Amino acid sequence: MEAGLNTLNAWSYGLNCFVFAAFAIFHAAGWKTGLRGRTLFLAMLSSVVWGVSSLAFSLTGQAFLLASTLLFDLLRYGAWFSFLLVLLLPEAEDASPRKPSPRWNSLAFIAVALLAIGVVAQALAAYHAGFGFSPQRLVLFDALAVSVFALVLLEQLWRGVSHELRWSIKPLCLGLGGAVLFDLYLFSEALLFGRIDGDAFSIRGFVHALTAPLVALSTSRSKDWKRSLMLSQRAALQSASLVAVGVYLMFMSAAGYYVRYFGGEWGRALQLALLFAALLLLGILGLSGALRAKLRVLVGKHFFRYRYDYREEWLRFTTTLSAPDGSTEMGRHVIKGLADMVESPAGSLWLKDSSARFYAQSTCWNMPEIAATEDADTSLCTFLRDSGWIVNLEEYRAAPHRYGSLELPGWFAGLPNAWLVIPLATGSEMIGFVILATARTALEVNWEINDLLKTAGRQAGAFLGQMRAADALLEVRKFDAFNRMSAFVVHDLKNIVAQLSLMLKNAERHRDNPEFQQDMLMTVEHAVERMRQLMMQLREGATPLDSPRGVDLDAVIRRVQAAKSRQGREIEVELADKLIAKGHEDRVERVIGHIVQNALDATEQGGQVWVGMEKGDGHAVVLVRDTGQGMSPEFVRERLFKPFQTTKPSGMGIGAYESFQYVHELGGKIAVESELNVGTRVSLLLPLFDLGTEISAKEDAFA
Repeated sequence: MEAGLNTLNAWSYGLNCFVFAAFAIFHAAGWKTGLRGRTLFLAMLSSVVWGVSSLAFSLTGQAFLLASTLLFDLLRYGAWFSFLLVLLLPEAEDASPRKPSPRWNSLAFIAVALLAIGVVAQALAAYHAGFGFSPQRLVLFDALAVSVFALVLLEQLWRGVSHELRWSIKPLCLGLGGAVLFDLYLFSEALLFGRIDGDAFSIRGFVHALTAPLVALSTSRSKDWKRSLMLSQRAALQSASLVAVGVYLMFMSAAGYYVRYFGGEWGRALQLALLFAALLLLGILGLSGALRAKLRVLVGKHFFRYRYDYREEWLRFTTTLSAPDGSTEMGRHVIKGLADMVESPAGSLWLKDSSARFYAQSTCWNMPEIAATEDADTSLCTFLRDSGWIVNLEEYRAAPHRYGSLELPGWFAGLPNAWLVIPLATGSEMIGFVILATARTALEVNWEINDLLKTAGRQAGAFLGQMRAADALLEVRKFDAFNRMSAFVVHDLKNIVAQLSLMLKNAERHRDNPEFQQDMLMTVEHAVERMRQLMMQLREGATPLDSPRGVDLDAVIRRVQAAKSRQGREIEVELADKLIAKGHEDRVERVIGHIVQNALDATEQGGQVWVGMEKGDGHAVVLVRDTGQGMSPEFVRERLFKPFQTTKPSGMGIGAYESFQYVHELGGKIAVESELNVGTRVSLLLPLFDLGTEISAKEDAFA
């Protein structure tokens, strides 16, 4: 068996010598010139020398040849490091290498350090000088580290080259990457189990010989190895991750060896348990968003002049906003797009109401829902609209004077992890703002982050503005369809009027005829029923021409109660002080009646509908509560007060929209709290009627 392995070693490393020698001779004939060509020739020549040394050791078995083989193997890696580092050099316009960057210098320093450690470790192993540790294990440990670093350089090269030139560099990366992965397996197993796999070692020369044709293919494809080569932040992040994983695996390999060494008869079992735990921990760390965020910030802070790759950030943000999930998910896309830029795990979007009087929470992502609204003329909205600044709440709490007279509203107390407030503008209008939660890792909000978020906020505002314009156009089209429908209703009314006119015309001659009287009653009954159906389809929405007056809410609520009682439905009424609200009596009665009727429709027989009234701060508050089926938070937030949106199978959604518009015209509000299968609570806020103020306003108007 040993003789067979020696023969296989000889053939394997002999093939390696032949292939790389042929490639080196062909290259030296002038196939490539310049710094890249010289370093490539040096790498191929070092592979030939390593192969010759390995072949000699396989044939003779001399110990000094084994030591020289290990040394030439390390120097061979150093030559390939030089070639890859030359490819990673920054490039000037004339294709000549520029002055090395600090990042490149760091990579070169790591390469030299690993090679130096390897030479020292081999020297200590040759002279059996351990100094309290095993020099042989240090040699294996350094060989594993060298393999990991080679993968780092290849990964930097692959991710840094432009997409149109990757086809030329692909064979090189595949060939060298495959050989390095084989070495990574070989040295990892040797470090873990304290011995080198003889079978794997015997075919190592053959594996490395396979890389030569692939390197030659890349050489033939590329007249310039790295035109437009650049290192992106993603490449740096991936490389840093790869280094971290390699260091972690090397540490766990060393730990596994000592666990097995000192574990006695339980050593192997403990080693397997440690291996499983290490892989499980690696998976957990790899999926950790906070860890990725910390690593991304670390790489951006210490390896790049600018923290962001703006091309990549902008493409990702635009892709997020353009995701094909429909308009209902647009708000969530805006939040996530902005949050991803600063490693924030949560946020909420506040949009201006259609009346342009206040802002309300439209969408939230991993943040609690807030029912409060923010008037458009408050300190926060005025500051965001006039300055366009990003409000850093941590900075505001530490130094509020930097934000002038800005005062945060009280509902911010319900957001203890709120961090940034980003205005969303379209043109000169602030359409809304986004509140982001504290980032997963410590992040300094400097000028770069502020500029990026402000620009992204303007783009998001433009997207939302276009979406709102499209929704408004859709509503106009729906109203147009509604108007067309009303034409058919008018036609039906015309037929009914004609039928009744004919009946009146014949009544003069046949009013004493019992059969005519019976037919007349049936005609009137049919006409009434038909008109009732038409009234259910068509809702009057005309704005009254006269100015608002005082409305006795007590009397209005009593009339609504009596009307519903005649229909066979009872409601509980609890009235306190007599309140006079500002409005039009018939319109206010219609609004309250509509809200009460909705409560009755949503409540089955045996349920409770309750109407109350109280005085608020400058408002009369009419409360309507029921124990009916309720509504989902999404329906209340996104659809309730929009036209043609309803939960009723036969409803049109016009009544709620009309009530909402009228109440806001008066300067009031409608607030809804609902829970499915529990019930709904509607708060109708109407401005109080001040007779003295109204008289003064009229006198000023006629003055």
